[in-house]
Amino acid sequence: MRFNLCLNTSLWLCLVGFSTCGLAQNTTRKFDFGIGRSAKGFIPVLPSTTFTQERGYGFMVESEVSATDRGGKNKLAADYITSNKPFFFTVDLPEGIYEVKVWLGDTQGTSQTTIKVENRRLMLEKTITKQGEVLTKSFLVHIRNAQINANESVKLKPRELNYLHWDNQLTFEFGDKAPKVCGLTIKPVSRKVTTVFLAGNSTVVDQAIEPYAAWGQMIPSFFNNQKVVVANYAESGETIRSFILEKRLDKVMSQIKKGDYLFIEFAHNDQKAGSGVDAHSTYQTYLKEYISQVRGKGAIPVLVTSMYRRNFDKEGHLVNTLGDFPEAMIKVAKEENVALIDLNKLSKTLFEAMGPEKSMKAFVHYEANTFPEQTKAIHDDTHFSNYGAYQLAKCIVEGIKATKLPLAMYLRKDLPVFDPAFPDAVEQWDFPNSPLVNVIKPDGN
Repeated sequence: MRFNLCLNTSLWLCLVGFSTCGLAQNTTRKFDFGIGRSAKGFIPVLPSTTFTQERGYGFMVESEVSATDRGGKNKLAADYITSNKPFFFTVDLPEGIYEVKVWLGDTQGTSQTTIKVENRRLMLEKTITKQGEVLTKSFLVHIRNAQINANESVKLKPRELNYLHWDNQLTFEFGDKAPKVCGLTIKPVSRKVTTVFLAGNSTVVDQAIEPYAAWGQMIPSFFNNQKVVVANYAESGETIRSFILEKRLDKVMSQIKKGDYLFIEFAHNDQKAGSGVDAHSTYQTYLKEYISQVRGKGAIPVLVTSMYRRNFDKEGHLVNTLGDFPEAMIKVAKEENVALIDLNKLSKTLFEAMGPEKSMKAFVHYEANTFPEQTKAIHDDTHFSNYGAYQLAKCIVEGIKATKLPLAMYLRKDLPVFDPAFPDAVEQWDFPNSPLVNVIKPDGN
């Protein structure tokens, strides 16, 4: 699996390699986007500022950008970088949590910008500026590498080497109808923030490429992003057992701290023959091991039952394809007094409300030639489209509220109540796709 960005080998080595620029972890990076005079203390970023290993920052070579200078006393707001399609800007940074501040808008026009980071992790959705307005927005980002300690690292799958995470870089994707970026600062976080770690499979992971998506990459945008940062360690094809064997849980445990959370969702791959996991024995044992380790760090485990696949009977009801795994998780949650989000139940309500036909829009069902190089139709009843992933993220939000965990206080105050029996109308739903398109299905289908 590889991105359709045609990155050449030398550039890719730059993107995944460790920084050679000697960046101090406590250094704030400040960038002024555009062709006008740069604000004091800010590094100028021109349309020609492509990433190089020596520079340690810049646009990825496929980003076709232009600049406009409106003039004026406010040097940072006077000019901006824009494009008629999503563009990528990457910065060498050590592993850690960073506060990002962006200046978006146009002193003589309007703008609409959506920001994703790393593997299409949604941070800001549809930030709209009025005529002549430049807004400042801030959010927290977690970036990581595979190293656990001096002697251990996560056992990555070959395709993960092509991901825009697991490296010492922070990569931004700026997109939407009229993205206009005036400035950007990146500052290491020194204050205490709550980190929500995610453990799971392809239904949770930050899916790297269109047309696939998962709820884990949508959920950051639903939090007050000055208080909470989401660290999504899920990966396609994982079982609750392989997540341990590949040292992914060890990586989480090396970073999790008191007051943080670990959301745990496994079942889609565990219920398959040969997984080495049985619902009412080993699965429950592993769940208890996760719970024990998380609590040992003073953090809070949250169990999430897995959502339904799209499998309807003749009466329009969903058929359970996950065996006893959801029931087994519910039992462990009761025994261990652990918060439970019953996404299995919520998704059943959601998909049945959509019905057999409309629910296809929530999954990866596309006719041939919908995307570049997609010569055959895709019919996948396990993995989700952006729309489906977003609806499931809304279910997770309602689950967080229902658990009455302290985390609920960090949800955005402007979020309307979501009833999965009444999903967002897909005909009115608008979300900017990313240019990273690949028609190969993720592991775990």
